[in-house]
Amino acid sequence: MDDEDCERRRMECLDEMSNLEKQFTDLKDQLYKERLSQVDAKLQEVIAGKAPEYLEPLAALQENMQIRTKVAGIYRELCLESVKNKYECEIQASRQHCESEKLLLYDTVQSELEEKIRRLEEDRHSIDITSELWNDELQSRKKRKDPFSPDKKKPVVVSGPYIVYMLQDLDILEDWTTIRKAMATLGPHRVKPEPPVKLEKHLHSARSEEGRLYYDGEWYGRGQTIYIDKKDECPTSAIITTINHDEVWFKRPDGSKSKLYISQLQKGKYSIKHNHN
Repeated sequence: MDDEDCERRRMECLDEMSNLEKQFTDLKDQLYKERLSQVDAKLQEVIAGKAPEYLEPLAALQENMQIRTKVAGIYRELCLESVKNKYECEIQASRQHCESEKLLLYDTVQSELEEKIRRLEEDRHSIDITSELWNDELQSRKKRKDPFSPDKKKPVVVSGPYIVYMLQDLDILEDWTTIRKAMATLGPHRVKPEPPVKLEKHLHSARSEEGRLYYDGEWYGRGQTIYIDKKDECPTSAIITTINHDEVWFKRPDGSKSKLYISQLQKGKYSIKHNHN
């Protein structure tokens, strides 16, 4: 081939390449426009809520939401019922604790009053004064004083020499009681012997020794679980926390703390036994 043929052939090839490049560019633009129109159409379907790719996941999400809402409602009812039951338990435990403390307080006050009465009886029998002084003092406290009438008192008679005094009857009575007690501690005297004090009979054996409780042949210590039984009531379980000289502290299953007096165990008002469970 000569130079002219080569040049002509080269120009034909260049023209053909340019034509192919133009066709490729046109096809590429057409493909881009078609894909863009498809994406726009799919977007409009999604916005309108008609696209299957959107509706299927949405249905699954709605079903999951309904299930979780139902579960949350059931859990809410259970929580409310649990809180209600806990509230009722707290109310019942508070009432039981209050009743127990009231009974313990009643027994304590009764024991203190009985002890005061016993001491007053001892003091009354240990003095050698006529009953007129005692009765006059009690009656003078009960009567109301009339501001417009003079205060009339009966003459007080005491054993021994007559002494003119300016003291109150109650002060004389206290001083005389102290003197008679002091004379009783010094040796033989002419004071009337005190009547024997009636001791209350204990139905059960109970005492505390070195931080332990002895009751009806068995020993109890701190941390042990026991049953507490009272007449006309169901036995309750408790754990011993402290043992003192005259009282035993324990904790109930609800966390409240109460105490028993050893005197109550001796009198049979309460009874305890080991819980071997």
